[in-house]
Amino acid sequence: MKVQSPLLLGAVILFGSVGVYAQHPEGGHPAGQAPVSRESAPRANQGHVPPAPVHREESHAKPEVEKHVNGKINQTQHVSNDHWYGHDSPNDKRFHVDHPFEHGHFEKFGANYRYHIERVDRDHHRFWFPGGFYFEVASWDWPICADWCWDCGDDFVVYEDPDHIGWYMLYNVHTGVYVHVSYLGT
Repeated sequence: MKVQSPLLLGAVILFGSVGVYAQHPEGGHPAGQAPVSRESAPRANQGHVPPAPVHREESHAKPEVEKHVNGKINQTQHVSNDHWYGHDSPNDKRFHVDHPFEHGHFEKFGANYRYHIERVDRDHHRFWFPGGFYFEVASWDWPICADWCWDCGDDFVVYEDPDHIGWYMLYNVHTGVYVHVSYLGT
């Protein structure tokens, strides 16, 4: 009897801890179900969410490229060392909106707000955040983000575009890439 009690107690502890581990956010998830999105450490921009981009005074400023010491050039829209590269000039006609903020302002933007995508419509370049807030990616930016894993639980930050009134910028905290989006309401 004494030999079985410690074994039984050990088995109960082992199986009980497996159940607790499976429910813990860092633990596994049931087979066939996607993991629950949670804020994870950003992999881009040296491991942190960047501050908002600043307005550029030069109306004809060309998109800035990142030049590496080895001579390579990164021309993609991205953030590195808190610097926003590849942002289009303030007077770019593609960003003209007759009725800016026609569907209202999206108010919870900036580095303090991280979101996961709840739903995506790839055919219409639209995505939804929890709460029903939805956006449309600019048609010229869709090729940049078409292959993103929109429903994998990645975290995103929305910034108000300082150079293009009526537009926002969606920043992927894990790739460091951003695209221009318009807010369509709830």
